[in-house]
Amino acid sequence: MLLYEPQRLLSQGWPAQLSGAAAVVLFAVAYGVCTAAFVPRPVLNLAAGALFGAQAGTVSATAGTVVGAGIAFGLGRVLGQDALRPLLRARWLTAADRQLSRHGFRSMLVIRLMPGVPFAASNYGAAVSRMSWLSFLSATAVGSIPNTAAYVVAGSRATAPTSPAFLAAFAFIALSGLGGAFYAWRKRGQLRAAPAGEPSRPVDSTAP
Repeated sequence: MLLYEPQRLLSQGWPAQLSGAAAVVLFAVAYGVCTAAFVPRPVLNLAAGALFGAQAGTVSATAGTVVGAGIAFGLGRVLGQDALRPLLRARWLTAADRQLSRHGFRSMLVIRLMPGVPFAASNYGAAVSRMSWLSFLSATAVGSIPNTAAYVVAGSRATAPTSPAFLAAFAFIALSGLGGAFYAWRKRGQLRAAPAGEPSRPVDSTAP
């Protein structure tokens, strides 16, 4: 951050020698690395919209989301449950193992559609399950589009906060956040009911 001062991109624009598809791809890679390093995705989504506009920004941010999720998922598979226990509570590991192993794509799709779910926690939670790479990445790509696009559109219209596009994006973010909070409140009993001491199955990275 101190060396490259990326905030200058928002005020001065993308360098002239890096434009078009090359800039979109480069931003997607940087986005993925930053999310793996726990940089908040909403900030990166807003930056994508400010730099590339709504369409290219959504493509770049969605691709970066998949890249970052894949990095965390791979690290989780390599490190294993023992290394992740300091990051995730035992009951969360047990619940993630049980739910994602049985209904991988569907469960991850719901998680991605709900704003407010910690991105890193969901990635590492999926890594300790028997969920396949294909199910994880495809659910991440599809489920991340609505919320990502809303933030990107808001970022692309940040200079006109009274424009219909900005207001619609902001309304979607607010309503989806309330919906996610209500859904989490309704489902809180299932997590509390999961016994903290129940052993989890070992991760099998070769399982389909």
